[in-house]
Order: sequence, then structure tokens, then C-alpha cells
Amino acid sequence: MASSDQHPTVAQVRSRPLLPQLPPMTFEELRQLCLDCGADDAGIVAIDRSELNDQRADILRAAPWTKTLLAYVCRMNREPIRSPARSVANLEFHHTTDFVNEAGHKIVAALEARGVRAINPSVGFPMELDRFPGKIWVVSHKPVAVAAGLGQMGIHRNVIHPRFGNFILLGTILTDITVPEQSVPVNFNPCLECKLCVAACPVGAISPDGAFNFTACYTHNYREFMGGFSDFTDAIANSRNSNVLRSKVSDTESASMWQSLSFGANYKAAYCMAVCPAGEDVISPWLDDRKQFMEETLRPLQQKDEVIYAIPGSDAEEWVTKRFPHKTLRRVRGNLRVRTIEDFLNLMSLQFQPGQSKGLNAVYHMTFSGSEKCTATITIRDQKLHVERGLHGKPNLHIKADSKTWIGFLAREKSLVWALLTFRIRLSGSPAWLLRFGRCFPS
Repeated sequence: MASSDQHPTVAQVRSRPLLPQLPPMTFEELRQLCLDCGADDAGIVAIDRSELNDQRADILRAAPWTKTLLAYVCRMNREPIRSPARSVANLEFHHTTDFVNEAGHKIVAALEARGVRAINPSVGFPMELDRFPGKIWVVSHKPVAVAAGLGQMGIHRNVIHPRFGNFILLGTILTDITVPEQSVPVNFNPCLECKLCVAACPVGAISPDGAFNFTACYTHNYREFMGGFSDFTDAIANSRNSNVLRSKVSDTESASMWQSLSFGANYKAAYCMAVCPAGEDVISPWLDDRKQFMEETLRPLQQKDEVIYAIPGSDAEEWVTKRFPHKTLRRVRGNLRVRTIEDFLNLMSLQFQPGQSKGLNAVYHMTFSGSEKCTATITIRDQKLHVERGLHGKPNLHIKADSKTWIGFLAREKSLVWALLTFRIRLSGSPAWLLRFGRCFPS
């Protein structure tokens, strides 16, 4: 048994001489520290900067002492990401992810050695999945990177670094130090608006006007992540034998899911990143010979014979059918399932299908009772969605629902007919408005 004198008393600890206080680190010292630890570029932004207004509460919830954020990037090799062989691309994604996390670990260790409090949230996974399907990440790396001068967002929703293009992964360090000098956003957007990302996306998630269909991207590109894995397990649970299971999930899909579980979840596409020609180190082939660039980089991805996952009745299904008839369309359930009314209202904008709302101009009032009491107004007009709390204007349809019943209906666990007959869901207005509303959210 260890002797008691191995454990100093509080009084003994307090009587020890304090370590000499190290001088505050300058902007250049912090940036160089990030580079020495493996980052390819870095920037610094204070927590009170206006660009972080919509991120500040979440950041301070994770680390209330945060005063300054260090944003950094690690460059990826371009050709692996461009390869039609997704195993090659995914190896690069995963390897660079490990490298970013390792750099973050080293930066935090170096800061701690100087008496600085710091944490490095993961570049990707692990995340706070108890919050799923809400905001599961601790820090939104993209807006922090933009504020820290590491690039601007392209229409494909990737940060484009002025030099490295979008072939980067992002990391963020939260610290408790104050640095007088800060980075500023770059004063131009490297995005060329060449629309190659629009042409490459197999599910039409990127619109030429800058709109983004989250559900289309999530359903296909992230098929082997959270929601897609739930579909996989549901198929197993609902199959009475192996023959039934194979009619729902092919041997190829089962093997691919096994690979994701054993190696790391694989992206099905990320073609938008692969074809982007922006960035000083990247742009030369595009400027030298655009036709050759498209033949070597874009066409192989467009012509690839592959399975594309889309929700029936979605804009993505229509896109695949028209633009890529040679690819195999696999219709699957929407896998961004909501658990609460708050989830339902917050995630509507992500699940909205503008193409399916064409011609619909309507106002919907929603009044929820029971375990979650709230009201909301949903307006669909000119293929755009607007959600606001409270009841506003004159509705075409007023939906009054018990909150648990409504969530059960969305999860396909409760029958709408049963809910209407038992008055757990009531409609004031023509049911046709509800059918048109549903077509806008096929997931």
C-alpha cells in the first residue's frame, strides 16, 4: 500500500512556488506553432467576431472559456480524390483525417506546455451522436476557417483555399488566450463558378444558382454513415431469412457496409471536390486545356457504372433518371429521421425538395399539443421554403396534432387514417393541401 506522504495535502500544493509565467504568444508564434505541428496553413479568429455569431453559443457550450480559435488546414493529394476508384479516394480522405487530428493533438500538447487551455474537436468523427439527427459536431469547422482567412465557400459547400483549392481538410483548436492580432477573411472567392461540381454530382445536389439539396447528398454520398446504417439494420431486423434479406440488400452492399465498419465509413461520391479546378496549385490544367481537363477528370466520374441511392419522389430520383440513365438507381427510404417536433421544424429546410414543390404556393399552420406544445407557420412559395415560429397570416391548411402521434406518422409507425379517425391529427382545410405538402418532403 502506498504511504500517505505520496499524496500532498492542499496546503502543501498551495505553498509550492508558482511556475514562471510565460509571455503571451503572438499571432506569428501561434501560426508557426500550427505549421510546426503539421498544418499546411493556419489562421486565428477571436470568439467575439461577428462571423461567428451563429456558432458562438455552441462553441461556448463545449468550452465556456474559449477566447480565441486557431483554424488550420491539411492538404490532401489531388489525384487520389479524383480517381473513379472510390477506395483510392476514401483512403486519402481517411489518412488525411487522421493527420489533421494528429496535428490538432500536437498543437494542444504544445499549448498545454505553455499553460494554455486548449481542446481539439475532431475533424469529423467521433461526434456527439446522442444529438443525432441534430447538430452532432462540436465545432463547425467551415465558418471558422472562412473567418480565419483560410478560404471561401464554393457553390459546392466546400471551403476553397486560395492556394490548395478544396483539396483540404479542416481543423479547429479552442483556446483560452487572447491574441491582439487576428486573421481576416480573404477578400475574394477562389470559386470559379465553372459549374463542374454541378455537372459531376450524380444526384443533382448542387444547383447552378447556388442552392443545395442536403437530402440528395446525404442519402447517396453518406449512404454508409448514420442513417444509411439504420436502414441496413432495419432490413436485417425485418427479414425472416437470408433469402428475404438478399432481396433487400445485395451481397455487394453488405460487403461494402462491412468494409465501412472495419475500415471507416466510405463516401460514395464527393465528386464535387474531385472536379473543382480552383486554387493556385490546382488551376493550371484547367487553364491550359479545359477540354482535356474535362475528359480526364469529369467524364470518368460521369460515365462510371455505379449504384446511385435516391429517395422515391425526390428531386434526386428525377435527376438520376434524366441525366445518368446508365447508372443503377436504387430507391431507398429517407434516413434523416426526426425524433422530436423541434427536430422536425429545424430539419425541414434540409429535407425540402424544391423541384417537387413547383407550382405550389401555400401557407400551412401547425399547432402541436401533448408532450411538445408549439405552433409554426410553413410557407412554400416559388419553390422556396420558409419556417417561422408562431401562427402568421391566413393558412390554406391548419394542422393540429398530438406531437407524439405526428412524430410516429413521420416515422411510418402511425397510420394517418387512424390518427385522423381518432382526432389525434385534425385538419382545417382540404386534405389535398396535405398531400401536396407531403410531396415536397418525400423523405
